[in-house]
Amino acid sequence: MIRKNKLLFLFIFFLISACSSIPKNTADGCSIFSERYLWYKHAKKTEKKWGTPIYIQLAFIKMESDFDWLARPKRLKIFKVIPYRRPSSSLGYSQAVKGTWKQYKEETNNKLATRTRFKDSVDFIGWYTNKTEKLLKISKKDAFRQYIAYHEGWGNYKKYKEKPKIILLAKKVKQQSDKYKNQLNKCSKSLNRKKYIIF
Repeated sequence: MIRKNKLLFLFIFFLISACSSIPKNTADGCSIFSERYLWYKHAKKTEKKWGTPIYIQLAFIKMESDFDWLARPKRLKIFKVIPYRRPSSSLGYSQAVKGTWKQYKEETNNKLATRTRFKDSVDFIGWYTNKTEKLLKISKKDAFRQYIAYHEGWGNYKKYKEKPKIILLAKKVKQQSDKYKNQLNKCSKSLNRKKYIIF
């Protein structure tokens, strides 16, 4: 019985590791999806559901967590040595904070959604960018302004010009989204031909 439990534990461990490990080349959309084809299906579903392009979904995740499912902000330090609390409650691929994640779950009725799951993270990004378009009249294809609203929040969006650092981050997201778009244009036919997958 103990041996069976150990084998079951190892199986679950390797399954989780295989599904959640960081792709080898996070700067290349085709490479990401060649390793994690199921991610492509989730991103494609999000694009169809919310209208948010796959390349923008990937660019947000690249900037926010670099595809680390357990990413969290570094702890602040007292006297530059003693670990203190984290600056925010951000977690997972999308780095969504607790309050906004709760709002997302309530509005989409996705009660079992978790921030450490790619499927839920891209759906969250789709939901968020869709609301941004409705509230701020920003196209879901506008990576630069969409990211500013994503990073700063809907209420603080108009103040972004006072923060040069945010503008630099948004420019990086725009550049990365353009790269992803060009990459995916080259491999989309191949990705769409794959219909059957185990993991």
